[in-house]
Amino acid sequence: MKIIESIIEKTGVPDMIELLAESLSGTEINSLLLEVFNKKQESLSPAILLNQYRANRFVHPAETDMIELLTLELKVLNFLQQYQFQAIELSPVAQFGSCSVVAPVDQKKIITATRNTEVMADATNAIALHIADLKKSGIKDDLNFCTIHRHTRAQEFKGKGFSAHFKVGCMVSSGRDKGSYSFEKGSLLKHFQTFYELFIAVYKVNNIRFKLQQREGYNNSDHLVQEVFHYLRNNSDLDIFIDDAPGINNYYKGIQCKMIIEINGIELEIADGGFTDWTQQLLENKKERLLISGFGFELLYKFQNGMV
Repeated sequence: MKIIESIIEKTGVPDMIELLAESLSGTEINSLLLEVFNKKQESLSPAILLNQYRANRFVHPAETDMIELLTLELKVLNFLQQYQFQAIELSPVAQFGSCSVVAPVDQKKIITATRNTEVMADATNAIALHIADLKKSGIKDDLNFCTIHRHTRAQEFKGKGFSAHFKVGCMVSSGRDKGSYSFEKGSLLKHFQTFYELFIAVYKVNNIRFKLQQREGYNNSDHLVQEVFHYLRNNSDLDIFIDDAPGINNYYKGIQCKMIIEINGIELEIADGGFTDWTQQLLENKKERLLISGFGFELLYKFQNGMV
């Protein structure tokens, strides 16, 4: 990167990145950055502060009606809790590396902070860490959590109605492999049925379909998809189909799923999810299973209110 090359030229330390990243401990880097930011702050004036605020796309308020969105948020969380998803309020910041360590996510897309944290970019990763912590403490039960959380992403989203921060609704289910894809079948049916009932009851949306996409990560992903597909079709009246030509995606394992709705004649993939190996990595146990799903809570609000 040109900026890094310029910094190296100014400082005259060619191996500066390696020196900072590999030679200093996390505590030492944190102390260094805190001192640097403290010095930078001393050069700010109120006028400069305002100019920087005006130019910073990450810090401006949301365009949505706060009371309407909070009212809807409470309605959605109450509904999800009736379907045995425990509502959880997460911290505004996540553990540093929450996304990039367990998933193929570039840390540059995350707003990294000091004190070993990063701004929340994906609540499902934070919930996975919470689940792993609970299991490390001895909890063996299957766990189902939900939340609605404001996310901030470093990459810029173009188009009307999109912003650097936005609210996403999430559900996460954790369990153990008991054979015959029992977790995969049961948890996916639970998520699909919950989504379907939520969108019918709260959002008054019809024409709901679910799409399954085969992904790598299981010994026989094709068999997994077929087994799960037939189970879902035999145990529900949901409109489910298999995508025969999914694009490349190495984020999910075995199955990726999407929910498709229709608003004002426009088809919208409003929900996305699938199985991940995050708890397997965190707990170093191949028997762990995790299903995550999320939907564009704020995006849907904007669609239904003519803001997109």
